[in-house]
Amino acid sequence: MELFILSFGALFSIMNPLGTVPIFVGLTQNNSKKERAGIAFWTSFNVLIILLFSFFTGKYLLSFFGISLNSLKIAGGLIIATSGFALLTGKFTEHKGMKKSRVKDDIHTRSEISLTPLAIPMLAGPGTISLLIAYNQEYTSMIDCISILGSVVVSSFSIYLSLKSSHYIVKMLGASGINALSRIIGFIVIAIGIELIVVAVLSILKLAGF
Repeated sequence: MELFILSFGALFSIMNPLGTVPIFVGLTQNNSKKERAGIAFWTSFNVLIILLFSFFTGKYLLSFFGISLNSLKIAGGLIIATSGFALLTGKFTEHKGMKKSRVKDDIHTRSEISLTPLAIPMLAGPGTISLLIAYNQEYTSMIDCISILGSVVVSSFSIYLSLKSSHYIVKMLGASGINALSRIIGFIVIAIGIELIVVAVLSILKLAGF
């Protein structure tokens, strides 16, 4: 249960579905309630597939490219920390490659937005993927894997609930409320990224005999 809570908290914070709510509202403002629910479902489903694929195939990618787990943790930690800083400074959409002008263009030009830009890169970005690859290498027992997979499923379902209720969330919290929550989450995300880096550095020092 402890690992489930830890991994769910990390995944939810890094993906930050609340930070994606304004983007979702902008992209679906001309859609009906039923259509928005469908887009929310397929977005969460795409995220689930991406996360499961990353978790189960990540170790083979590391082996193929000759990347060590510690190197992945440091790189992933840097990516996650920069995402956290983007949340703190209110530049999350720009960090994910989604400028306001592009959002407006996407409303008129994209027929299917559940995969991109919503699932990739807004939710299942490099930070999330690298975290799951690191989890796959670090937690190898059956119970640990089930806990992590459970957190992946619950995280994906939370994305569905957040996006499906996005218009209500915006009305209830407003832009200032969402920004405040994003900044709080950003602080947590920075801590997660730094923790990955610290663990990797300590492991390297231990291997070196320090």
